[in-house]
Amino acid sequence: MSATLDTLLTKLGSKFQLNFEPLIIDEHEFQVLNIANMPEHLDHLIQTRAIKNPLKDLPLWAKVWPASFVLGRLLRKYTSNYTTLLELGAGCGILSLTASCYGFSSILCTDIHPDALTMAQINVLKNNLEAKIKVQALDVGAPSPTHANLPHFDMIAAAELLYLEELHRPLVKFLQHHLNKDGLALFCTDHARHKPRFAKLASQYFTLQEGHIGVKTTADDGVTPERRLYDVLLVRHYQAS
Repeated sequence: MSATLDTLLTKLGSKFQLNFEPLIIDEHEFQVLNIANMPEHLDHLIQTRAIKNPLKDLPLWAKVWPASFVLGRLLRKYTSNYTTLLELGAGCGILSLTASCYGFSSILCTDIHPDALTMAQINVLKNNLEAKIKVQALDVGAPSPTHANLPHFDMIAAAELLYLEELHRPLVKFLQHHLNKDGLALFCTDHARHKPRFAKLASQYFTLQEGHIGVKTTADDGVTPERRLYDVLLVRHYQAS
């Protein structure tokens, strides 16, 4: 994506009311795009009966998911060994922004939704990170030949992707082809959306390490405090030590 920041803001602004909000990660402060009229947009989708499949038709790509921050903290442990990162299902690209703080020299931020890609690219340009982060459309569920030109990566990461069971088998195949032999794949999912099938499929080809992390956050109203449990899955090739 090579469009300018103003062009992309105009494009997305034709659909949504936009503003930027600060996001602080360690000592770094980012300006992150926010959709200010999301409640009105959701009301419109409901009134026009545009929501046929909630997982695909709702603008989930615009939400800043806590799982991205859980993964972001884990990334800090591996920057001495890994330099290239692929983020799958990136949405607005928060994990990729976080990774830029921790020494990754090359980050590929991907999604399948056009608006998600636009929003992620805006965040990259707004924070002057285009030298580190590239934004690109990528559908893991597409036939393997469509990924033929994609390189191997030291690390592949995704927040809130494993709840999509139709992606489990193609995702395992994707990791086989695009994760470096000594690389690491990291996944984080809210425990309420836990789907064990992916781990069962991946265990046939990879070494897995599963864990759980509790996070203090707020409920969907943005006010009520709550504690949520997140499942973390680390995936390595058998050959890796």
